[in-house]
Amino acid sequence: MGAEIPGILKLKCSVKRYEWGKIGKDSRVARLYANNSGEEIRGDEPYAEFWMGTHESGPSYAVVLVEENGGLSNGGLQRENGRKRNYCDLMSLKDWIRRNPHVLGDKVLQKWGPDLPFLFKVLSVAKVLSIQAHPDKDLAAILHKRLPGVYKDDNHKPEMALALTEFEALCGFVGLEEFKSVVRNVPEIIEVVGTASAHQALNISEDDGEKKLKEVLHSLFTKLMSTSKAIISDVVLKLISRLNITRKVRQLTDKEELVLRLEKQFPGDVGVIAAFLLNYVKLSAGEALYVAANEPHAYIHGECVECMATSDNVVRAGLTPKTLDVQTLCSMLTYKQGFPEILHGVPSNPYTVKYMPPFDEFEVDRCILPQEKSTIFPAVPGPSVFVVIAGEAVMRLPFSEELVTEGDVIFTPANTEITVETTSGLNLYRAGVNSKFFE
Repeated sequence: MGAEIPGILKLKCSVKRYEWGKIGKDSRVARLYANNSGEEIRGDEPYAEFWMGTHESGPSYAVVLVEENGGLSNGGLQRENGRKRNYCDLMSLKDWIRRNPHVLGDKVLQKWGPDLPFLFKVLSVAKVLSIQAHPDKDLAAILHKRLPGVYKDDNHKPEMALALTEFEALCGFVGLEEFKSVVRNVPEIIEVVGTASAHQALNISEDDGEKKLKEVLHSLFTKLMSTSKAIISDVVLKLISRLNITRKVRQLTDKEELVLRLEKQFPGDVGVIAAFLLNYVKLSAGEALYVAANEPHAYIHGECVECMATSDNVVRAGLTPKTLDVQTLCSMLTYKQGFPEILHGVPSNPYTVKYMPPFDEFEVDRCILPQEKSTIFPAVPGPSVFVVIAGEAVMRLPFSEELVTEGDVIFTPANTEITVETTSGLNLYRAGVNSKFFE
């Protein structure tokens, strides 16, 4: 079986109904999943994440054809050999790749073994996810060994969010001057961390060096996040009361308005105050934000395509009903300061833009194909996963073709050129191994 060359492989994918997801048909995730699975949308339930990959927490399944003699075809699209196909069946994508490791390409197989190194998702965010960070590989191995029920694997999880709509997030710590401004103008922070910490923060400068800057931020943030729930709850009430009075005198800043929104979702939560210390990022459709290991972030609202290394490890410390691990989060962060880099992508052709974060495991292509147009995805040395966000088209490989529509997810093997042709228009995203990895 492994000697055959697979054609276009359709995938049945998993959905996550986390409580922060958009409800029913308002959720793009719900619509994609319904089209992909054939299930009806449950109008009163949240649909948060659509997973495309091999992670055991939300595996995808290859739609394979079963021959009359009971054997499995290697993708279900090679009909020229004359063997009669009988019916479709599902096999986990992870198992299918293990049976057909050559589809990954030699270099990917050598580096990561017989598995996809990336996990592809679509997110529909109605409510803030959590203040969180993802561990690097060394810490992931320790956490997985210590608490395998919480930290599901031993891999790191660098990630990138590419906005489908306007998308809001908190990401990374604010720069030094904004940090000082927050300490000066948010008295509730001083009340929690104490005047000594506040004084230290207000008197630090770039001349003190990066190490000292990080130590001061680390100390203040840890004191804030480690304060008892009772004290935080009381201080948050004071904060919200002050902001409501202030808005009668002047227009609130974007960050102040955001804090009021967060408090309505998580009353009395430490994350409401901590948001002042993090960069407030607003992405337009087509802009992307990437997050390295050990960097704090929280997605707030909107819809995006997300790609990451194959992992589900999350260390949380606020704005969530899920398990918190404040000590681990505060100890693991890099405490880098400054606004994160926003990726706008690099055009590959008139219809396709490539987003390449500084991580080997993945890159993402965004293809917006107008009516009656076609484009080519050149052969690459690694595998690809495509998701149709809207529209329909014919995808052609040298040895097979398939009509694809909204919700279809397609796996294509390494070293394969793909032609896409649409009559109605198409919104298509591709995830693959980062091109720089092959240079």
